[in-house]
Amino acid sequence: MVMTKIDSKHVQLENELRKMGKVVVAFSGGIDSTVVLDTAIKTLGKDNVLAVIANSILFSDDEFEKAIHLANQLGATIRTIEIDYLSEEHVAHNTPDSWYYAKKLFYNQLTQIKDQLGYRFVIDGMIMDDLNDYRPGLRARDEAGAKSPLEMAKFYKSDVRHLAQQSHLENWSKVPSCSVASRFPYGTTLTEALINRVMLSEKYLRNLGFSTVRVRNHGDVARIEVPQSDIEALINQREQINHQLKQYGYGFVAMDLGGFVSGHMNEQLSHEQLAKF
Repeated sequence: MVMTKIDSKHVQLENELRKMGKVVVAFSGGIDSTVVLDTAIKTLGKDNVLAVIANSILFSDDEFEKAIHLANQLGATIRTIEIDYLSEEHVAHNTPDSWYYAKKLFYNQLTQIKDQLGYRFVIDGMIMDDLNDYRPGLRARDEAGAKSPLEMAKFYKSDVRHLAQQSHLENWSKVPSCSVASRFPYGTTLTEALINRVMLSEKYLRNLGFSTVRVRNHGDVARIEVPQSDIEALINQREQINHQLKQYGYGFVAMDLGGFVSGHMNEQLSHEQLAKF
């Protein structure tokens, strides 16, 4: 039987996990961490794997509940934690390096759990693509000594989706989610009210059928990003969308003609700021 490129990378992933022996998995319910958790359980056994799922104001309760449901389906041992990200001033003021400090809080909690319970490594779902973007969290990961087995096995996003589908994981086609802080310009002071307004707006739009959507918050203005293929559908429903988002507190509702762009707010950063991490 001829081994495919994905098969070869999967074998490498299993080998990297075997070297680690007993691991705490930072589990978000996204495709990447799901492949890591599923492979770790199958490779190391349930007793050697702990899925830690974090709840916080920066991610929706829906994502948290879905992650718990999925981890249970995979047969994982689960531990949930709460992280008060807004207690960290860099996160609360959404500085360009805020995600470094947020991830530092995150990895510190997971490291404490690892040490208390006798696991050997904290692992996450970082992939090769993450090396090509502005990712302050990579520095926090490295400082904490956490490992990224998918990255170590040279997995890209397309590889992860292929393996997830091949492994019959229910979320293989899941739309990526990220911290709600990414909806605000750097330097914005984040509050629970502002965050909830964005969360409500995006949930409303997802319920209308826009699975990939971002509501970027610019003071009194909501700037909606959807993929180019969904712009016409958004325009067709503009009246009800405009009305509903104003009910959530926005004074003006706009559509970004450029369409959805991941990490859009990073465009305002200087080369010096980007090079810092």
